[in-house]
Amino acid sequence: SSDQLQRWMGVKAGQNLFALDLARVKRDLEMVPLIDSVSVERVLPRTLRVRATERQAVAQVNVPRPNGRGGVEVAVFHLDPEGYVMVPLDSCQRTTPLAQPDEPLPVLTGVGLHELQPGRRLKLPQVQAALRLITEFANSPMAGLVDFRRIDVGAPAALVVTTGHGSEVTFGLQDLDRQLRR
Repeated sequence: SSDQLQRWMGVKAGQNLFALDLARVKRDLEMVPLIDSVSVERVLPRTLRVRATERQAVAQVNVPRPNGRGGVEVAVFHLDPEGYVMVPLDSCQRTTPLAQPDEPLPVLTGVGLHELQPGRRLKLPQVQAALRLITEFANSPMAGLVDFRRIDVGAPAALVVTTGHGSEVTFGLQDLDRQLRR
């Protein structure tokens, strides 16, 4: 939402535009894991124009972590097609409330909590291959027939995909487009 962007920028309504450090505002917004790119410009006499492009989540990672009461809770992270880790926004921080999506995001399993740092890119070859597979699958003729529910990236040289119908399909990490055609 615009209120959330304003909090992330650290800019208050009515603030002097000439005294505003635009490079700092841009940098502060680029440090937010959910934002892919930003442009900031002054439009005189009293307008600050901000254009932000959000990262679009294509996969989800659920990992257990200890909570403060001695129990365990599930931490949810989203990944964009490049592997950048994001923490989902609260519904109060969105411009529109998050409705239940028609198609849930595929869940990646086999990723440890210590590897998930919001704003950082996961470079594990299995995770990168899984994200390529998700992207290529969305453009394949099979996309309308079946959906990915879970992708296990725990094996060093393979991806084990569980579909919405309960089938398991094993993919290698290379030549995913050829494997999808088969």
